[in-house]
Amino acid sequence: MSEQPITVIGLGPMGRAMAGAFLAKGHPVTVWNRTASRADDLVARGASLAATPAEALSAGELAVLSLTDYDAMYAILEPAAAALPGKTLVNLSSDTPDKARAAAAWAAGHGARHLTGGVQASPEGIGRPETFTYYSGPRDVFEANRAVLEVLTRTDYRGEDPGLAALYYQLQLGVFWTTSLAFLHALAVARKSGIDAGEILPHLSGTVAGMPDIFGFYASRVDAGQHTGDADRLSMGAASIDHVARTARDAGVDDSLPAAVLALFERGIAAGHADDSFTRLVEHLATPGAA
Repeated sequence: MSEQPITVIGLGPMGRAMAGAFLAKGHPVTVWNRTASRADDLVARGASLAATPAEALSAGELAVLSLTDYDAMYAILEPAAAALPGKTLVNLSSDTPDKARAAAAWAAGHGARHLTGGVQASPEGIGRPETFTYYSGPRDVFEANRAVLEVLTRTDYRGEDPGLAALYYQLQLGVFWTTSLAFLHALAVARKSGIDAGEILPHLSGTVAGMPDIFGFYASRVDAGQHTGDADRLSMGAASIDHVARTARDAGVDDSLPAAVLALFERGIAAGHADDSFTRLVEHLATPGAA
């Protein structure tokens, strides 16, 4: 039995990796990108290069989008809207949950089905069994295409709401980027203090390795609305992060990152929660600007 034809629109590093994974599994692959030369290697491996997005969509029912954001999708597909009826768009571009919901409605208005995806992998992780992608949208569309999508990564279906996959994806990115920036800040302070990255790395890695246990301990308390200060106190946390900011300044390093954290702690204290757990801040984060 011949493999399902697949269209891949967008050939940045991720799109090229995805098209390559489909080719490796024997799928006929049609690709399109504004800069056509990015398809050269894929064409050499057997992919077909479409001259236009409409031509790319006409190659089969399933189109995988790997673009900068959803605005890029509209810019590319609106001129090709006549080719959309009957198509399934698997949108693996990054954007907000509301943008994903609007895109699903837009696709439906043009006779197409839309699945939102949030890829939890780098291009190098495409095709590897330990990586996964969040999906949301119509369950029947997901199930019909599940085997093909699992060529790329494992799949984690989150539900019918097209915004859910984007939400889960952005939540992971929020933790990833803030943690990564904290890592860089620690390296900057260490280097200005005569400690190189290789020397401090095991110590920072040890701290991060303990975070799942900390998350697990506090997650159930947050769900229960339990913010008692038996395990930690907001006032102590504020003193601690103040010391982090002062250490950065003393080393001649920008302290804007710990200063932002300290400001949030101080906001909680000003609201009368000095003796509560730092988890009380989840309520302040949920109500921006509230006292």
